[in-house]
Amino acid sequence: MFSVLTFTDWSVVLAAAFVLGLSKSGIKGISVIIVALLVFVFDAKASTGILIPMLLVGDICAVIYYNRHVQWKYLIRLLPFMMLGVVLGTFVGKGMDEESFRKSMAIVIFISVVVMFWWDRRKSKAVPKHIGFAGLMGLTAGFTSMVGNLAGSFSNIFFLAMRLPKDAFIGTTAWLFLIINLFKVPFHVFSWGTITWETLKINLVAIPVILLGLFIGVRLLKKVNDKLFRQFILVMTAIGAILIYFT
Repeated sequence: MFSVLTFTDWSVVLAAAFVLGLSKSGIKGISVIIVALLVFVFDAKASTGILIPMLLVGDICAVIYYNRHVQWKYLIRLLPFMMLGVVLGTFVGKGMDEESFRKSMAIVIFISVVVMFWWDRRKSKAVPKHIGFAGLMGLTAGFTSMVGNLAGSFSNIFFLAMRLPKDAFIGTTAWLFLIINLFKVPFHVFSWGTITWETLKINLVAIPVILLGLFIGVRLLKKVNDKLFRQFILVMTAIGAILIYFT
């Protein structure tokens, strides 16, 4: 796999790595673009395994930088449901029709963006405290995380609904995805076979570009206020959904 990638393939992979670094710096909502880029080069299922080690590099850096801002009570509320969703996604994903799932997933993500736009504009700002809300978002995020690394949209909905400030949002999601992505590794290695020595070679090349994206992203984020941050998340999630649908 490593040796057959063309110059164009590497350009796309490294572009995805750079965007991943930006994402892990705290610029949320752009992870769907990473997924779309990698699908251009690899099969949809293969791309999920290639992406996991790259995500872990970004997760570790994000946790180190934003650790002091984590809100554990919100993370713990969502995490068990996400783990259950990962297990469910592992079994379902083996025999899944990738094209139809990708398109249906894009539609669901786009609908979620519409819901969040409505949420921001409604008069009542009461936070959903029912365990069913966390359960629905967690199961969906875990399932989509395993099948297509698309959990960001649904976890974003949960944490945006909790009205977390920007730094708390970033710190909490950093820890959440470090734990979830580590949890997914054995399933990719032993069940799907999508993480191999060949895919790890690709990951090694991408690491410096991920770090560059993190460096630039942290500096960009300091200039963004909370309101603009939320709007940017929703717009980028919508764009990503459209890209995935037409990939």
